[in-house]
Amino acid sequence: MAREKNATGAPKPPKVKKTRWYHQVWQAYQMTRQQDPAVTWLILAVFFGIIVLGQLLGLFFLSWWWWLLVSIPFAMLGGMFTLTRRAERAAYSRIEGQPGAALSALGTIRRGWTFAQEPVAVGPRTQDMVFRGVGRPGIVLIGEGPEHRIGKLLEAERKRTARVLQGVPITLLEVGREEGQIPLPQIARKVQRLKPQLTKAEVGEVVKRLQALGAVKLPVPKGVDPMRVRPDRKGMRGR
Repeated sequence: MAREKNATGAPKPPKVKKTRWYHQVWQAYQMTRQQDPAVTWLILAVFFGIIVLGQLLGLFFLSWWWWLLVSIPFAMLGGMFTLTRRAERAAYSRIEGQPGAALSALGTIRRGWTFAQEPVAVGPRTQDMVFRGVGRPGIVLIGEGPEHRIGKLLEAERKRTARVLQGVPITLLEVGREEGQIPLPQIARKVQRLKPQLTKAEVGEVVKRLQALGAVKLPVPKGVDPMRVRPDRKGMRGR
């Protein structure tokens, strides 16, 4: 079959079908069900629970049909909320423990931070990594590895960074399940709650000076967000 041509005679590129929202919901549900088989029953329980609650209110106020119409949209919202929360938990469960999982989780921060897309420090004999972000709270170094090892790597990177940027606040965080570490699903929230200490202009200057430090190129897992949320790679430039 001949391909269509445009006004210049060149063949038109094939049309790319847009992914509908319900396709994304179905993909999120399929992924979640693989990690969490109980998700189907939880969604149904929430959906019909809200319907039943609406009917009870309808019996009390003697207008069951009106409460039925009102409860159906709320039941759908409740089911979607349940799926979103369980899908997020399943997504983190899939990547937790993999090298670079911390960076993948930090990629869900869409505004206010710039993160190097590769680790800035890697243990020479281990898979321990340190990732760096820059925002108005200053510089944050996130260590990924066992508690008894990652502290030394973080401190070494802190000293290296401090030599280039004296006076800039540097926060050290560890990702993991050991005592004193931050679980992977909570690391993005922890970073977002840091208090601002720099102006936007100062943040831009810090980003420029940190480019000289470079990074270590290693692959990192993708796909924390089941709805395909992508990190804001422009970072502070868009603010």
